[in-house]
Amino acid sequence: MPDPVAYFEMGGPDAAALQDFYAGLFGWSIEGVASPVGANNYYFVSPAEGGIPGGIMQTGENMPPNYLMVYVRVDDLQASLDKAVSLGAEALLQPFTLAGDAGSIAVFRDPAGNVLGLHKG
Repeated sequence: MPDPVAYFEMGGPDAAALQDFYAGLFGWSIEGVASPVGANNYYFVSPAEGGIPGGIMQTGENMPPNYLMVYVRVDDLQASLDKAVSLGAEALLQPFTLAGDAGSIAVFRDPAGNVLGLHKG
């Protein structure tokens, strides 16, 4: 796969409860960290062998109460976002640099209404 899924995020109104649920269900190694986007109660999910890293977060006022996002790793955020738009997507977030060394992201809504993130790290 040329542009692989590289990261996932999920959220809800009680991030600590989600962290406990997924740690108990799948045995995931999860620890609280500073959010790359300033979200409250952010937990980093360490990748298991063959898996990808992810995050569990508390949803905020301007977010849906349940939240799931996958990020595809790309070489050029703007070119990938522009291509998505040319194929019928709607750009929701122009390339944005995350805090620390977390890289940059962009977000779009596909023609079916699904929201997907792009990541360059």
